[in-house]
Order: sequence, then C-alpha cells, then structure tokens
Amino acid sequence: MSLAVRVIPCLDVDGGRVVKGINFLELRDAGDPVELARTYDAEGADELTFLDISASHEGRATTMEIVSATAEQVFIPLTVGGGISSVADVDRLLRAGADKIAVNTAAIHRPELVAEIADRYGNQVLVLSVDARRTVDGAGGAGSGGSGFEVTTHGGRKSAGLDAVEWAARACELGAGEILLNAMDADGTQDGFDLDLIAAVRRAVTVPVIASGGAGRLEHFPPAVDAGADAVLAATVFHFGTMRVGEVKDSLAAAGHPVRRETATAPPV
Repeated sequence: MSLAVRVIPCLDVDGGRVVKGINFLELRDAGDPVELARTYDAEGADELTFLDISASHEGRATTMEIVSATAEQVFIPLTVGGGISSVADVDRLLRAGADKIAVNTAAIHRPELVAEIADRYGNQVLVLSVDARRTVDGAGGAGSGGSGFEVTTHGGRKSAGLDAVEWAARACELGAGEILLNAMDADGTQDGFDLDLIAAVRRAVTVPVIASGGAGRLEHFPPAVDAGADAVLAATVFHFGTMRVGEVKDSLAAAGHPVRRETATAPPV
C-alpha cells in the first residue's frame, strides 16, 4: 500500500457530549467534543469523524453549533454523520464546516440519496456508513448472496434485510466515495476488529474502507490494514486514555504500513 494509513478518532455525540458504550448500550460520558477534537488534532490524527448518535430533530441546531465549533478548532478533515436524509442536510453541514458527510439509515431507505449527494457535491464528500453484524446462520441478509454479514439499523439491534457486502458495493456504484465499516458485534468490546468483514468488503469495492469497531490494543490495528482497511477508526481507547494517536501510528509503522507524521515546525524567532 502506497498511501498512508489514516488514523481517525470517532466522536459519538449525544446531547452535546461525547459518549461511548458497548454495542451502543450503557453509554458513558467521554467529554466535550470540541475539547477532544482539539486534543486529537494536536496528537496528529489524520481525520475526525463526528457522529450524532441520537440525531433528534430537536438537537439538530445544537449539533450544527458543535460542528461549527469543532471545525474552527481543527485543521484536519472532519466527517459528520447522523440524521442526514437530504441534499439540504448535506448543504447545511458543509456550510457549518464539515468536509465529508456520512450517510447511513436514510440511504438504506432511499438509495437514490447516495447518487443525489454524489452528483451534487462529488463522491469525495460522501461516506457510506455501514453498521454490519454477523448473521445467525451465516447466510447474509434477506435476498443476499450470503456473505454472512447483514446491514443493521438502530445501533445494530434491527436487521435492514440487506447483505452488508452487497450493499457496500451497490452504494459505491451509486456514488459513495468511501465506506465506514462498523462491526456492530465488536463495537466497544475492545476485542479486535472483525477481519473477515473487512476482507469481504475490500474484495467487493474499490473505494477506501475505514475499519471501525473493536479496537482495544495496539496490536489490533495492523491486522485490520492487512485485511484491507485504508484507515482505522477508534473511540473508546482514545477517549479514556488507553492509547494515543501517535502510538497507533507507531504500531502501524512497525508493521510496515506507511503513516503520516506531523511536520516539525521551526520555533518562533
């Protein structure tokens, strides 16, 4: 792989605060999103992902304010997702300071939304977020070819009746420029990324794949890249001080994967 592997902290925001739990349950407060964003930017994060996990209509104005405040504090790409269901939503978030937009549930219900956003803003702006879990029988979602992974909604608790690999491939045909691949079985467990899921989606798409869900130790990150991830995303381990962004990059570099380092600047004269 010639391109640098990106390390991306994820801010799951609910009611204006960053939260994190296990499989989206038993949420714990992890801090102020603007402060955390500033910290991760300083630590050398390549991007930030901001997900409004409640995405309530009442909280939308608050979310816009937080996105704007976060964008003013960081100088790296900011992806925002949660409750985006129209081109107008995308326009508002881009104006608030987002660089990329992640769509999930709305695209499942109306796949044309992917094409509408890509046609308007280009596929480099559009990230498809896929919440995937292993199926009980290993046969994939309803009507699928049987990858063994299905698309879910509602924090991984409800099946969307779609095969996860087929859905990722279809969305890329419609214009998605990147896949944020959330392994719902592993989310928050810190037991490691789902390497089978990463490999299955990697074989099906040509766009970058971001591996998410399960990071717990430094040695978890290189295998995710070996399996086909172009970027690795984590939340719990960063928010609660288990490891720092630079340590993850060191681990990736030691395994032979290129990473982007901070460019040293000369001290002021």
